[in-house]
Amino acid sequence: MKLTELEIKGLILIEPNVFHDDRGLFFETFSIPKLENSGIPVHFFQENQSLSHKGVLRGLHFQLPPYEQGKLVRVTKGSVIDVVVDLRKSSSTFGQHLKVRLDDIHHRMLWIPPGFAHGFITLEENTVFLYKVTKVYNKESEGGILWNDPDLNIDWGNDQPIVSEKDRVLPLLQNLKTVFN
Repeated sequence: MKLTELEIKGLILIEPNVFHDDRGLFFETFSIPKLENSGIPVHFFQENQSLSHKGVLRGLHFQLPPYEQGKLVRVTKGSVIDVVVDLRKSSSTFGQHLKVRLDDIHHRMLWIPPGFAHGFITLEENTVFLYKVTKVYNKESEGGILWNDPDLNIDWGNDQPIVSEKDRVLPLLQNLKTVFN
């Protein structure tokens, strides 16, 4: 398992060693010692899964303190462009975003620490997205940023994604009342 810190501090790309043979493939998806040695907390309290049609955009979501969540995300079927936005006010990369392709071919995973908004757009029909989170979901603590915020200028690769009503009315980053320290 190869773990690489990305351009925005705290984000870690995890690339498993995938073993192929005439039966199929095998790879390790979770290892407490390997994650802990890279500074990733392994105390996950909830695991979520979504199934989405091609062109579905989910996000950009986050949980506010005291329910802020770190997320370990991956795709088990299909592919996505995964997007994170740094909401840590004290960070030199505050307001910047990063995109990573996650799919069922390379089986890469992304560690997203607390303090980031997260979203993804599906590139294939029936994409299955799986994520472990470090704290349980709390409705009163949910927050988000509008997916097409012009200040973020995220190229999702799709100008007319399928977006939930809730996600269509999220605030712009500049209008957030609360961000992370």
